[in-house]
Amino acid sequence: MTQNMLNEKRIPLMRSEMIRIKARALRRGVWFRVLTKVERACLDLAIKVVERVRSYLLQKVLSSILKKLEEAMESQVLRLMRNIGGTLAQTLSQIAQKWGNKSAIHWVKNSGFIQYLTITYMNKP
Repeated sequence: MTQNMLNEKRIPLMRSEMIRIKARALRRGVWFRVLTKVERACLDLAIKVVERVRSYLLQKVLSSILKKLEEAMESQVLRLMRNIGGTLAQTLSQIAQKWGNKSAIHWVKNSGFIQYLTITYMNKP
């Protein structure tokens, strides 16, 4: 077994966690929009039947469904921070370091700076 498989097995999926994610997905309107009928049925059935998922195969299937829901519920700002803001921060940090700003090396890890750059990017005409 690989290290990833071992790490995935250590975190058991619980009914309460699946219910919590399903409720959030329904409130945000992504439950029907993102999941297929089969995926919804799998998750609903697991919630009804299983208290804690022990099967590696079932855990793998449910994890992919839950990951799909989590990604759909993620805010646009966070998604852009991950995809664009980090790259912008890295570019500006490198330029500032070339100009002699020694503290610019920390800009890449500063989430406030990354969020600022992302929102500026979003509001650009």
